[in-house]
Amino acid sequence: MGFMPNNAEHELRILEEIERNPETTQATLAAQLGVAVGSINFVIKRLVNKGYVHVKQLQRRRLKYIITPKGLALRSKLAKDSLQYSMRLYRETRATARQFIAEVERRGGDQLAIRGDSELAEVVALTCLEMNIAIRPEQANLPVIVIVDTSLQLEWPESITSTARTYQ
Repeated sequence: MGFMPNNAEHELRILEEIERNPETTQATLAAQLGVAVGSINFVIKRLVNKGYVHVKQLQRRRLKYIITPKGLALRSKLAKDSLQYSMRLYRETRATARQFIAEVERRGGDQLAIRGDSELAEVVALTCLEMNIAIRPEQANLPVIVIVDTSLQLEWPESITSTARTYQ
């Protein structure tokens, strides 16, 4: 789950890729991260300036990136932070999904729809299965758990309540 703030995530992914392939190019890194080459250049310059990475010129236009011990420590810290963030987001998503499912059950429902296709939608779907709530395609008469970025909302159809309610 790539849910870290972008700078930290980019630094982590760049450090991991440099560790795997010290002769990688900025263009390759940009393609892998889905960002502009200029963004990669900016992050690498920052990593070099802070002493996390050294650059060695191999040929006229080929570079080799070497992660320093300080850079290895940063990579480990960023990886730990990423894991902690992902686990917290997973726990919060499960807890919120359980609350929403319990609300659907209190109102006599045994099925709902899920809108969203992120990894969080998969967490919600697994929570539904665990709580014996059927997941159906979105229909006018079903409550819907909507995943927007990293938050969940529960939307009620007009047939269940006179005013659509959203929980967060």
